[in-house]
Amino acid sequence: MSGPLFLSLDFLYTPSRDVAADLAVFEDVLGARVRFSIDGMGTRVAAVELAEGAPLILLADHLEGERTIAVFRVDDLHATMEDLRSRGWDPVQTFEIPHGPCCSFTTPGGHRIALYQLTRPEVAEHFEGRRDF
Repeated sequence: MSGPLFLSLDFLYTPSRDVAADLAVFEDVLGARVRFSIDGMGTRVAAVELAEGAPLILLADHLEGERTIAVFRVDDLHATMEDLRSRGWDPVQTFEIPHGPCCSFTTPGGHRIALYQLTRPEVAEHFEGRRDF
């Protein structure tokens, strides 16, 4: 694989004990633009934007642990995973997110990283402006 492995840092997937309360602080105190807040299937997730062009911060009550997951977009998830494997990396978990296939892992130092390939770009528009809470 030639060129950079990662295209962009799109999301900071952040654990939240109380998404509604955290959302209020981000919106009312920090002036964040709320992109969506969803309450469904027993979970709450909200997306906020603190600066134009910055990664969306996703506040999620179902995310375990205390550390944020940095979610990077890649051009080709399979090729990127193969490239990383050739460097000694061992993937932990692959799954689907609304935007496309994803792989997450934790570095030996405890940093949480996820890579995804944008195969469903229409998803962002589908969620935009939705406010369940």
